[in-house]
Amino acid sequence: MDFSQDQTHEDIRQAVRTMCKAFPDEYWSEHDESHVFPWEFYNAVAEAGWLGLTVPEEYGGGGLGVTEAAIVEQEISASGAGMGGCSAVHIGIFGFEPIINHGSEDLKARFLPRVVTGELHTSFAVTEPDAGTDTTNIKTFATKVDGGWSITGKKVWITKAQEAERMLLLARTSPRVPGAKRTEGITLFFAEMDRDKVTIRPIPKMGRNAVDTNELFIDDLFVADEDVVGEVGKGFRTIIGGLNAERVISANAAIGLGRAALRRGVQYANERIVFDRPIGQNQGISFQLAEAKIRLEAADTLLQKAAWMVDQGLPCGAEANYAKWLSAEAGFYAADVALQVHGGFGYGREFHVERYFREARLMRIAPISQEMVLSYVAEHVLGLPRGY
Repeated sequence: MDFSQDQTHEDIRQAVRTMCKAFPDEYWSEHDESHVFPWEFYNAVAEAGWLGLTVPEEYGGGGLGVTEAAIVEQEISASGAGMGGCSAVHIGIFGFEPIINHGSEDLKARFLPRVVTGELHTSFAVTEPDAGTDTTNIKTFATKVDGGWSITGKKVWITKAQEAERMLLLARTSPRVPGAKRTEGITLFFAEMDRDKVTIRPIPKMGRNAVDTNELFIDDLFVADEDVVGEVGKGFRTIIGGLNAERVISANAAIGLGRAALRRGVQYANERIVFDRPIGQNQGISFQLAEAKIRLEAADTLLQKAAWMVDQGLPCGAEANYAKWLSAEAGFYAADVALQVHGGFGYGREFHVERYFREARLMRIAPISQEMVLSYVAEHVLGLPRGY
């Protein structure tokens, strides 16, 4: 790895920062309170060319890697947009890797150019009420019919379903057989979000309310054969290849949110006068902020290593999981410190740190919980017995 300044990366950072200046904290607070999708921001990201960043150039995309996508999402989050901003555009920036890597040429030609323009809105529909992280235990089932598949089942925690035209939908195409490999018989589809066949129910939640999260009830949804992504029965492999990259990019959003919170905390510590002196002069305050800075920088360094390894095609399951765990902890610690530094004002909405706090807490759960990361490290790095 080379830690000298990369001019392309610096140009990306500056361009994203400039774009985000038009969307201050007040914009995100308004959308968090109103639960209205941030269309102005989404359109600005599309116009700036950040959607389709990892889409190959022959389909109109940027042809760049995970490192660049991670930089974009960290800067969006650090602007104060947090998880609301990142979640609004994440799938467009990175989420089409299954189609890019495993889709047919027809599938790529039909949809990837529309990702780049921002016209195509998509959800990722994997998680189920009774399966959670146990993806191989999903119950949504696809039955073969003439010309395609008929799919019935339930999905939960599905982001942007209300805006989506299509969804990357994971379903079983053959029953799970005792003794057989758990990952076999699962297929990935690029299905239409047909409102006549899919009922969308919003989930009220603690934060990130600028972007909807939903339950899906799917009843006899038809998906054409040409909309299968990869091989029938091999869908688990189709999605798992992008999990390391997903964790790295999501972790960058956590770091960005921590940076936004730290910026607010430092500013308030310099400006707030109590007992005739700025509160930042007190070591009880300054040490917390300094520790938050150190945690963020340490996590970010490991994130850069993990992103580099993904782009080099190197095995990096351990590094991606280390980075996700550290970043989620560092981002939440910074948000918690910023709220504490603000005292009672931090619990109010005026200074925005309560929104950062609520959104930073999500990153200790998603896209994978801290406990599942520790389980992975215990089993695959330390060689301890599998815990589940």
